[in-house]
Amino acid sequence: MMLLLIFMFLLLQYSNDVYSFDRSYCASRTKTSVYKDGDMVVAAFLPLFTITVDSASDNQSNNNFHIQFNLKNYQIVLAMVYAIEEINRNPHILPNVSLGYDIYNVLFNEWFTLHRCISWLSGPKKYVPNYTCRREMKSIAALTGISWIISTDIRTLLELYRYPQLTIGSFDPNLNNHEQFHDIYQIAYKDMSLTHGIVSLLNYFHWNWVGLIVSEGQNGFQIISEVRAEMDRNKICLDFVELIRVSEVSYLPSYLLNPTHLAKLTANVIITYGDSDFLRGFMFYSRQIFVTRKVWIMNSDWDIITQSQHFILHSLHGSLIFAHHHKETSGYRNFIQTVHPSKYPEDFYLTRFWFYFFNCSFADDDCSTLENCLPNASLHETPGNRFDMVMTEFAYNMYNAVYAVAHSLHKMLLHEVEVREVRKAEDLIFSAWQLHPFLKNMQFTNPAGEQVTLDEKMKLNAEYDILNYWNFPEGLHLKVKVGQFSPYGPLDQQLSLSEDIIEWPTEITETPRSVCSESCGPGFRKSLPEGKRICCFDCIPCPENEISNETDVDQCMQCLDHQYANTAQNHCLQKSMTFLHYEDPMGISLSCIALCFSALTSLVLGIFLKQKNTPIVKANNRTLTYILLIALNFCFLCSFLFIGHPNTVTCILQQTTFAVVFTVAVSTVLAKTITVVLAFKVTAPGRRIRWLLVTRAPNFIVPICTLIQIILCGVWLGNSPPFIDTDTHSENEHIIIMCNKGSVTAFYCVLGYLGALALGSFTLAFLARNLPDTFNEAKFLTFSMLVFCSVWVTFLPVYHSTKGKHMVVVEVFSILVSSAGLLGCIFAPKCYIILLRPQRNSLQSHRHKIHYKYMT
Repeated sequence: MMLLLIFMFLLLQYSNDVYSFDRSYCASRTKTSVYKDGDMVVAAFLPLFTITVDSASDNQSNNNFHIQFNLKNYQIVLAMVYAIEEINRNPHILPNVSLGYDIYNVLFNEWFTLHRCISWLSGPKKYVPNYTCRREMKSIAALTGISWIISTDIRTLLELYRYPQLTIGSFDPNLNNHEQFHDIYQIAYKDMSLTHGIVSLLNYFHWNWVGLIVSEGQNGFQIISEVRAEMDRNKICLDFVELIRVSEVSYLPSYLLNPTHLAKLTANVIITYGDSDFLRGFMFYSRQIFVTRKVWIMNSDWDIITQSQHFILHSLHGSLIFAHHHKETSGYRNFIQTVHPSKYPEDFYLTRFWFYFFNCSFADDDCSTLENCLPNASLHETPGNRFDMVMTEFAYNMYNAVYAVAHSLHKMLLHEVEVREVRKAEDLIFSAWQLHPFLKNMQFTNPAGEQVTLDEKMKLNAEYDILNYWNFPEGLHLKVKVGQFSPYGPLDQQLSLSEDIIEWPTEITETPRSVCSESCGPGFRKSLPEGKRICCFDCIPCPENEISNETDVDQCMQCLDHQYANTAQNHCLQKSMTFLHYEDPMGISLSCIALCFSALTSLVLGIFLKQKNTPIVKANNRTLTYILLIALNFCFLCSFLFIGHPNTVTCILQQTTFAVVFTVAVSTVLAKTITVVLAFKVTAPGRRIRWLLVTRAPNFIVPICTLIQIILCGVWLGNSPPFIDTDTHSENEHIIIMCNKGSVTAFYCVLGYLGALALGSFTLAFLARNLPDTFNEAKFLTFSMLVFCSVWVTFLPVYHSTKGKHMVVVEVFSILVSSAGLLGCIFAPKCYIILLRPQRNSLQSHRHKIHYKYMT
């Protein structure tokens, strides 16, 4: 009932908004159609008015009706007139046959649309199907649009008569079903690449958090599915999806849409899918609130419906629109400039347009003649530049549709002439359905130089101009081309954009951002918490020695072995070569310590050589003492093999020299311990053990033990000798040049043998520690072996817990400490007596001590 009232309201008068006509008698008069006669007539059904319903509150009884003249759609009418006049002047198309037009205004309502269609078929005063009061039916085709609703509503009637129907709206895949829509032909290019173009734009600005509003229509769910799939492939997420019924946008009160929630969304970019009438209706409601900081991306152009000339700000300011790209027709602009009511008296819409915008008045009650208009009035001089001088997408489709009908008619007439003799146009007798065979495979090149085809299988995907909507004071609106998308270019060159001329929405001074999570910068990677969408991620630092030099990476990149990550973990730096060199503080310290102990050992050897005939030197085998001091000196000096740049020779000598000289030192201690034990176990001259002592058998222990160690080292060097190696993992910023031990088993065999000798020496010395004698060094040998074993037992876990050149430092330090332990524990007491208590280093002192003990 409410819709019927709206239509009655439309028929009686127009509201007094910006595009509405005056309420006077002439301004309210209307006709069924705009008709111009011709030999053949092309009919068109277009929504030249837009009805919207607004309510100030939730009470539906307070609805306000807005009936607005649609300039954007009226330009389609002019494009049709322009094409027909161009064809009538062209001697190569339909010669001696003139085309006329019959243009009807329809609305988004099945009853009203069918009413106008029946009026066209039956006559203006008879609305009965299958009955006509016309003398003759000159109409050969019906051009419908721009909405699929109008086309499908008219189809239900036209398919009964098999009238050719050409739709000028956006390409609808559902209309490709020729079993269901066998009499409908689509003029527009395919929009198969539109979703890819919009996603390319989102990727260009790095927008991955967007909203989606879609008109339900015939393929609303299909559009949502396609958009989701394309966005998933490009890791773009939808903040919300709203599917709106077209009837809600066109007629129902605004409170059903609840546009206030748009301002509360987190996404700053909102994509709208729908035809121009859907967008116009939806934006009419959206303007009730002032939505700022939101970028609208639209798949279709719309007509401006802002009513206030002083409306400075607009929610749609800065919107981006995808419009079909097409070439310009050369004479269209000049045609628009020459359009005048006196030139087209049959067009009462043009007369009333002139009446309103150029302050005209009607000369008589006939309402056909204007006077007192502004001088030199023209469409391109309308206030606020409301009339586009460039052909819009749907106007261009109408232009091509008229030419498609003309070319098909031309071919059909040629066919008729070939079949039978025709002397004049009046002799042509045919039905409109006979055009179908010629329309189905129609291909032609229009005057603009573009190929047009009605065969859906051969249709190309559309290219798109990206328009930026600018809103200025005093009702001035502009749509400026800022880019283009072509699906036929290379993948990285399909989208071209002039970002510097884009006007962004109100309160935005730079390129806006629309993301769920801020980008993870270099040095970080994305981590997706469980249950969250792929666009809503956390940023975590890259692991050690891994980098990310781009934003929003899923995985960090491992640096090569010879590289390391910088502090920011966004770049791999070249590692420098390093080793334990003499300039290193640790190298200098160890070298100095080794030299000092080597010098001290040499000094002790010199003292013992000088005091070789004293009792303290002669005791416990003087030869073994000299061998031990020399071996200790070599132990200190062998630490220099571990310092400096490694080479093949030093790598081999490091472990073998260390093993052999320490074996000599430990075996010497063992021999000295055995000597002490043998000396105090000899009680009878005839015992065999005395023979061992007299023949100096302990001295053979040193070469025997050393020979065994040499054999072990020989096997080691023969099978898997040490070699130069690099360690790239121990230190982050350095590649350590080091000696690889080759066979780890051989190394631990050598070390184990050395440990066995040390343990044996410690055991014997411990058992002989309480044997009575003034110069008995069993206690000192016990302490020296205790220190030696403690050092090397500690060495094993510490050595394996360190990395890089610190392993070398630990090994050198263990060599120096164990050697210093032997030197200090064995020879420090003796040097104390020799240097500070010389009176105790004599036989008289020894005898006096024995006599004193005997007397007490």
